[in-house]
Amino acid sequence: MQRVNEADLPYRGGDSGVKYLMRGPNLDWGVILLKPGEDLAGHYHEQVEETFYVVQGQAAFSVNDEEIIVGAGTALRLEPKESHAVRNVGKGDLKLVFIKWPYLPKDKVSLQGH
Repeated sequence: MQRVNEADLPYRGGDSGVKYLMRGPNLDWGVILLKPGEDLAGHYHEQVEETFYVVQGQAAFSVNDEEIIVGAGTALRLEPKESHAVRNVGKGDLKLVFIKWPYLPKDKVSLQGH
């Protein structure tokens, strides 16, 4: 068994960004906190499927260059090679849970200009 508490782990960007709660051996999962106006740059995964669940706030997801606005309670599953980016378009914090499977930490491909 592995046990963690979210409050004990830092966000990648200090007070916001990505926070991995568990990494490997079979999947990655964690949370993302974006302040109003913040975003995560466009990217895709060669072999990894990624699922997002919106816990709070309002997100603009760009998936394969199509933008959708979603709120709390929404889940999105992305297939490998589907490009995606996310931006906080609300007035408060945006909090997401993400799950990536399988565990392939070098599978991400960043997109320029996104």
